[in-house]
Amino acid sequence: MLAQDSILRLDAQAIDYIIIALYFAFVLGIGYLAKRAVSNSLDFFLSGRSLPAWVTGLAFISANLGAIEIMGMSANGAEYGMPTFHYFWVGAVPAMLFLGVVMMPFYYGSKVRSVPEFMLRRFGKPAHLVNAISFALAQLLIAGVNLFLLATIVNVLLGWPIWVSTIVAAVIVLSYITLGGLSAAIYNEVLQFFVIVAALLPLTLVGLHKVGGWQGLVDKVTDSKGGAEQLSAWPGEQLSGFTNSFLSVIGIVFGLGFVLSFGYWTTNFVEVQRAMASKNMSAARRTPIIGAFPKMFIPFIVIIPGMIAAVVVPELTQFKESGGGQVDYNDALLLLMRDLLPNGMLGLAITGLLASFMAGMAANLSSFNTVMTYDLIERYGLKGRDDDFYLKTGRWVTVAGTLVAIGTAAIASGYSNLMDYLQQLFSFFNAPLFATFILGMFWKRMTPTAGWIGLVTGTGTAVLVFILSENGVINLPGQGASFVGAGVAFVVDILVSVVVSLVTTPKRDTELIGLVYSLTPKEARTEVAQEGDHGWYRRPTLLAGIALALTVALNIVFG
Repeated sequence: MLAQDSILRLDAQAIDYIIIALYFAFVLGIGYLAKRAVSNSLDFFLSGRSLPAWVTGLAFISANLGAIEIMGMSANGAEYGMPTFHYFWVGAVPAMLFLGVVMMPFYYGSKVRSVPEFMLRRFGKPAHLVNAISFALAQLLIAGVNLFLLATIVNVLLGWPIWVSTIVAAVIVLSYITLGGLSAAIYNEVLQFFVIVAALLPLTLVGLHKVGGWQGLVDKVTDSKGGAEQLSAWPGEQLSGFTNSFLSVIGIVFGLGFVLSFGYWTTNFVEVQRAMASKNMSAARRTPIIGAFPKMFIPFIVIIPGMIAAVVVPELTQFKESGGGQVDYNDALLLLMRDLLPNGMLGLAITGLLASFMAGMAANLSSFNTVMTYDLIERYGLKGRDDDFYLKTGRWVTVAGTLVAIGTAAIASGYSNLMDYLQQLFSFFNAPLFATFILGMFWKRMTPTAGWIGLVTGTGTAVLVFILSENGVINLPGQGASFVGAGVAFVVDILVSVVVSLVTTPKRDTELIGLVYSLTPKEARTEVAQEGDHGWYRRPTLLAGIALALTVALNIVFG
């Protein structure tokens, strides 16, 4: 549903507008200050590899705290309930820890400037080109999601038409990314993280008070459509689309927890770019691990409000029961804010939503401009120019990407639950890429030819599953089609890559040092302790162990 419907109009007053205006002033100010530190393309695209771990760690998680996390997960909470927790405790944290412990040494140690550039060194130009183009396309589509929801909030607040809101929202994000590059994005993401938490935590607490505390929420959800199944994370049949509990668990663990999750967190340059901006190897490894700690608790301020909205907001309750009405699941947070928050707190909540969408879109644009400039324009187009040319090119690419994202926002507007759309995109782009990456990193026999053929075949398989699902050949409601598509794409990519590798010529071992696990000396995979990095709380493997233990405990308590 488009949010210009009067039913969603928020009663914002002067105090709310003042809070929002102050936030925008800070955002643009950070962009201006960051511009002063940009003197070359490395500063613009990778912050000069100079940032501390706590900054990149918070930026790492904030970059993902966009439309996908806020509106998409609250929509999932309203529709499916607690099985949505799987996106965090199964579908995020384990992969983030794996990235920090196992994969960041290869990314950071090889000094590549992007994930596609790693593909270039491991598999050569064809695989690099496929990866760079598919990544750039994915970022424009996902930026459209963030932009559409950002425009929706502006529309709800001011009553402007969606198209006007879309353009205004795009210009604001474009301004600070074009000025300060990745540093502006990262420091704004740190600010946005705290603004988002400050906005959503009070909404959650007020919502719980409204329903009579946790037990009141349990009672109301039990009596609603979907019933008590929404109060247990496992087996999550409504979410997975499987009617068999065993198949549902397999689908969630393998499709979401392994293929989609590891594909997203370990190969998605949007996230990896934040770690690459770290000041040393230790900081780079700790970046996703530090991000894992807030990540595991975000469900309580994102999913729970969605569940509350589904049982206390009349319009959403009607939609859930009958599928009709003037709202849909994507409106859950807006409706809850409309009904529960007083002025002042409403302004803070609106600011938090604006911050989340800006963080998501800025992350998409800052990674898009890097891949377009370094991996496509410099590599295959305008070669051998001076550094200042590529710096200027990066800024113009950001402008072009924003214009295209305005167009892709229209695609996002057609989905009643945006997580369905996002998971579909991830099954197309991330699942086969992860298969190629993981096989190539741990099997030295995998050949360059297998790299690009496996990638193309895996992507084509995921698209085929989507087409079959859309035409009713495969009947999997919820996000089951995405899980199946991702799993099948992963398996097909692996099988095709193995077969092709056995009949084509691999690279020499000397060419694979630093790119393949077994051929890379241990000292090259672990950092030499830097000054100030000796404390136990700075040891990546120990931090990862603590995070994993907490995640297992949360799965047990809420399972």
